[in-house]
Amino acid sequence: MTSPVSIPALAAQLGEEKGALLQRLVDGLEPSALNWLSGYLAGLAARQVPSTGAQPAVVPQATPQATLTILYGTQTGNSRLLAERLKHKAEAAGLAVRTFRASDYPVRELKNERLLYVVISTQGDGDPPDDSRGFFEFVQGKRAPELKQLRYSVLGLGDSSYPKFCEIGRVLDERFAALGATRLVARADCDVDFEPVAEAWIGQALEGARAELGSQSLATVTPLRSVSATPTFSRENPYPSLVLTNQRITGRGALKDVRHLELSLEGSGLTYEPGDALGVLPRNPPDLVSALLSELRLDGATEVTREGRILPLARWLTEELEITRLSRPFLTSHAARANDAELQRLLVPEGAEALRKLLASHQVIDLLRKHPAAWTAEELVGALRRLTPRLYSIASSQKRVGEEVHLTLAVVDYEAFGTRHVGAASSYLATRGASEDTVNVFIEPNERFRLPKDPSRDVIMIGPGTGVAPFRAFVQERAETGASGRNWLFFGEQHFRTQFLYQVEWQEAVKQKTLHRIDLAFSRDQGEKVYVQQRLREKGGELYAWLEGGAHLYVCGDAQRMAPDVEEALLDVIATHGGKSREDAKSHLGALREQHRYLRDVY
Repeated sequence: MTSPVSIPALAAQLGEEKGALLQRLVDGLEPSALNWLSGYLAGLAARQVPSTGAQPAVVPQATPQATLTILYGTQTGNSRLLAERLKHKAEAAGLAVRTFRASDYPVRELKNERLLYVVISTQGDGDPPDDSRGFFEFVQGKRAPELKQLRYSVLGLGDSSYPKFCEIGRVLDERFAALGATRLVARADCDVDFEPVAEAWIGQALEGARAELGSQSLATVTPLRSVSATPTFSRENPYPSLVLTNQRITGRGALKDVRHLELSLEGSGLTYEPGDALGVLPRNPPDLVSALLSELRLDGATEVTREGRILPLARWLTEELEITRLSRPFLTSHAARANDAELQRLLVPEGAEALRKLLASHQVIDLLRKHPAAWTAEELVGALRRLTPRLYSIASSQKRVGEEVHLTLAVVDYEAFGTRHVGAASSYLATRGASEDTVNVFIEPNERFRLPKDPSRDVIMIGPGTGVAPFRAFVQERAETGASGRNWLFFGEQHFRTQFLYQVEWQEAVKQKTLHRIDLAFSRDQGEKVYVQQRLREKGGELYAWLEGGAHLYVCGDAQRMAPDVEEALLDVIATHGGKSREDAKSHLGALREQHRYLRDVY
């Protein structure tokens, strides 16, 4: 939260008493509340005639006709980042703007919108982000209104490795048109390396908004809150954080190497809340860079230009470009270069499933080894994706650890195609020396994964494996704030002896009564595998009673298998112990989601 403008500055405009009252009113308000309040005050101003000869201030009109509405849906924060960028540029151009997370948007207002921009991602195989499910279902459903007055545009974000690339953006774009809306700017679809496409769309969207709302442009308004207190460090300007601790927390013989990292934020001004993520700018493994250069017979010292920057090829491959994840655009270019019929068959609709499997299992070097083709240094740098930040759920409460941030990460390290493979970020972090190395980081806020505002509410946390990370932060935060609600954790891993992450901390929390229940599932410690979803069903009666008593439910971890399996178990619990049909159980769980009582952070 930024610092308020001084009382004297407000007093000069409003008088001392009213200035102080206004400062008290706005202090601590969320951005959405401030947006609403500005519209309300503007409406009052528009209805009043000034009693003096002074010219009235030019202010935003409270009606949607004069306003650009930006709506975003996000799972990892990229859509929010782009929506906020568009908002700032529109405000700088003198336009009235309001911005909503999709879950916070009042859908009853859609019929009155005149200009709407939607920035939304697609998850997995064509699913909306968790925060957009309600909005997406409304627009797709029978209750959606005619939108003949609406002008709109959609920016979709996705991953071309998946067959239904940017599916949610495409469906919304077509649905708005079917409801009678007019497409002001053509939809754009962004791949993982989203910046170039997104910047072009933002420029066109801004021009379109200025053309639509130009006659209602606004003069610059002095903000009630100072922007000078905004932290200097961000995604664009990451903070070089000193590694304080790098400790393996799985036992000897464990199949997984899981690390607990503690990083310094001293002097950075960075703050975070439980549920937020830490963005890490990784570097690719040196051995992999060397192997790739050797395979292509290229010289790492060769200087290459891309987007106006000149760097040696080895530095491009180490710090700037993605080489541990294979992308469809690169495969497409390589298939043409190699004139390889086998690869080209993957790129037609019938090859979609085989393509998905190949992209999931192969790194760039695997493709080069199996399907050789020549690349120049310039062509290679131009074809590879940008190396993107990796997001890790924060595993600490700042109220407890101060100017530090803690992470829990599993090191990606496996054998494939006869050679060792590692992940870019996890191997980079795992090899950083305590008190020696720094890591470039930034805070990625995650407003959709927050503890209840009411501290008396109970909390149920489901976090197998490293999905337990944010719940360590939750339990710390609830202990530090003295929250009276109960905390119940479901945790699972392969083996109790070697993979019970943070075992001593959980035992101490139970002893201190800051963790009231913990149920465990270790899948490989008995003949029949047991997972957290079985524990949910076993404790179904109590679980349902907690939910009916107002508990908030959180899930964190794997999106592909764990999250769907857990959701199936929750539906079974609601149907069985609530006496509901399957459809009614789905509606009940959907209602919990809309009430922000069923929240997921899955990846």
